[in-house]
Amino acid sequence: MNLGIFLLGTAYVLSQFFRAFLAVLTSVLETDIGATPDDLAGASGLWFLAFAAMQIPVGWGLDTFGPRRTAGWLLLAGGGGGAAVFALATAAWHIDVAMTLIGVGCSPVLMASFYIFGREYPPARFAVLASLMLAIGSSGNLVAAYPMALAAELIGWRAALWVLAGVSALVAFGILSRVRDPDPVEGEESGSLLALFRVRALWLIYPLIGVSYAISIAVRGLWIGPYLSDTFNATTSQIGTASLVMGIAMIVGALAYAQADRLISSRKWMIIGGSVLILIFGGVLITAPENSLLLSAAMMAGTGFFGANYAVLMAHGRSFLPPALIGRGVTMLNLFSIGGVGILQMASGRVYRAALADGAAPTEAYVAVFTLLVASLAVGLAFYLFSRDSPSG
Repeated sequence: MNLGIFLLGTAYVLSQFFRAFLAVLTSVLETDIGATPDDLAGASGLWFLAFAAMQIPVGWGLDTFGPRRTAGWLLLAGGGGGAAVFALATAAWHIDVAMTLIGVGCSPVLMASFYIFGREYPPARFAVLASLMLAIGSSGNLVAAYPMALAAELIGWRAALWVLAGVSALVAFGILSRVRDPDPVEGEESGSLLALFRVRALWLIYPLIGVSYAISIAVRGLWIGPYLSDTFNATTSQIGTASLVMGIAMIVGALAYAQADRLISSRKWMIIGGSVLILIFGGVLITAPENSLLLSAAMMAGTGFFGANYAVLMAHGRSFLPPALIGRGVTMLNLFSIGGVGILQMASGRVYRAALADGAAPTEAYVAVFTLLVASLAVGLAFYLFSRDSPSG
């Protein structure tokens, strides 16, 4: 791993951090600038929608300008600039603007890494390198939990955001100076988006990949904080710890899925089994939301573990792609995954707000959110049941 790849990995750590850090700032942002949990749900959703909307332009940018300029300039303007806007926020809509900019800034970093892996390394090493990059980036989820909560307590959330703006800018300048663009390949055959949608085997995978990651990141990135605070009077430290445990569960789950993919012959039924367990954990949160903080935290950690099936779902979809469509196909699958998170994040905020407007207690409003998430996963799984299997290993 050279310095350029290391810097892209660091940028992906920032990307993972920014998609999850709002959960531990819920209370302080409501106190300081009046940003309610549903405001933050919308802001988090905008991050994912901006990220998803950028996937096709990012693909074009990688082919036209290369990963160095595409990732470097977008991270500098979006990541660094967005974090600075966040640090200056005095109203909830300022956070909307900040998170949208940050989503744009984070959108190219993982695909830039994959682009380099596909161009510079033998095909047999691609899966290993991609898995390593995902593992490195997942540490951003951990930093977004207890360490961010501690930083907010010690130096204040505004100072913490200024530090993040500076780090984002430094990483961006590093990418611009140290990442080397792969040599262009002459006469390369490429496919169109229209040809991609003719691959019917993907049609029944899109719905599940659009909601599978969404349920984990919605809980981990947003609702775990306000739910534990309002239902169990959890402290910032307790919320940070629960978030940290769920983040670790998501990392371990991703590694477990990768290992299971080598041992279980049916990729489809492995994914179905994990999804069913998530439905069970969600059912516990819906039916026993006030039982105990430990039980709720355990159910959320279980959701994170079994919801870490992104790489396996991507592998399932990729198995149906002809060579000329692999790049566009993987990007499209990623678009559905991230776009689904954004839509579900925003929808969860509206459900929460509507429940409170109807006179529901805070815990009942969270039950409504969990019901939305579980129902969405059930619908995606219903489509996926009729998908074509692809062998693991």
